[in-house]
Amino acid sequence: MSKVSIVGLGYVGLPLTLLSAKKGHDVTGIDLNEDKVNTINTGKDPLNDEYVKKKLKETKIKASSTFDSISSSDIIIICVPTPVKHDYQPDLGPLKGAVTAVAKKLRKGSLLIIESTINPGVCDEIVIPLAEKKSGLSINKDFYISHCPERINPGDKKWSVENIPRVAGSSHPQGLKRTIEFYESIIDAAIKPMGSVKEAEAVKVVENSFRDINIAFVNELAMSFTKMGIDVKSVIDGAATKPFAFMPHYPSVGVGGHCIPVDPYYLIEYARGYGFEHELLSLARSINNHMPDFTVSQLADALNEVGYTLKGSKVLVLGLSYKADVSDDRESPSYKVIKILKSKGAIVSAYDPHMPGKSDYKTLKDATHDKDAILLATNHTEFRDIAGLKLDAKVFIDGKNVLDANDFKKSGILYRGIGK
Repeated sequence: MSKVSIVGLGYVGLPLTLLSAKKGHDVTGIDLNEDKVNTINTGKDPLNDEYVKKKLKETKIKASSTFDSISSSDIIIICVPTPVKHDYQPDLGPLKGAVTAVAKKLRKGSLLIIESTINPGVCDEIVIPLAEKKSGLSINKDFYISHCPERINPGDKKWSVENIPRVAGSSHPQGLKRTIEFYESIIDAAIKPMGSVKEAEAVKVVENSFRDINIAFVNELAMSFTKMGIDVKSVIDGAATKPFAFMPHYPSVGVGGHCIPVDPYYLIEYARGYGFEHELLSLARSINNHMPDFTVSQLADALNEVGYTLKGSKVLVLGLSYKADVSDDRESPSYKVIKILKSKGAIVSAYDPHMPGKSDYKTLKDATHDKDAILLATNHTEFRDIAGLKLDAKVFIDGKNVLDANDFKKSGILYRGIGK
């Protein structure tokens, strides 16, 4: 078993820390947020994540806000966020900061693994030179660098950090061997070796760009079929009966999370530096970024149909997190919807039972009282039976296409889905 330090105790790093400790490694989790560190050390979940909450009861881990454990670690794994800036340029600031802090205490023989999502070339062009400069050590002589892009799906009952297959690339065959041995010791799934670090970097952005493109396709169909009077969800379900060469994706209010709406920009910007324009990726991003506007336009049209205007109407947005039954609101389209609604003069409030600190109400009943319209932006389990409540709203916009229109007709509420 190895001595391991994991930098970044968020949705990726904390589950990985818990799993590594459970499998017998001597693990220290590092995060600069001292409140988070103190919470973890008392056995409490700082992320409001069911997997983390359960594992913290079973596994004792060490968390620290200092990098002291690095100097005695065999393996160091960096799991800090890599967001995009407002102009969609990749923000590598958190990664550079983590590499700098780690390198200052890096010892000979260490293996440094980057799990943070990065575009192809970042390890070779930024991480390795920075690590060598700050440590005074030489790559592949004194230490190795590998990339094993994170794969995690918050809220998924089947797939977790424990059983999702992974890929890994390294600066040296020995580094690759050690990387695969480590992940094989903690994960009950295949670890695929890649031919280089750059290949491993490309895997993550490709898999998420694939999803973004397919989502953009069905989102465009939703906007088109709305004008034609065709139920796009029914059509997709019909196409999905084909047992080969079709993978169903569904339209919605927008694309959220830290991966799908972010990773394509990494590939777009990196390719641009080599003189290539990813037109399809850029178009997919443009279509998906437009969905909050389209959803609001559907709401405005529905309100007009019942004799109301969007300006001055009381609108409730249900859900602030980017996906069902989690408290993660990174890149959530809900905030874009709220911003657009306010810009058009609507009186907007929001409710999310998984994010009480950001909700305007404590209960769903209070939230739905005296509203002209309700817009479902996140399909939390708590919202699935909302049609059974006595609603004051005249319009209901189902931004996730998860509810039955007939349930609202009984109450005289005008129901609209995205593309249905």
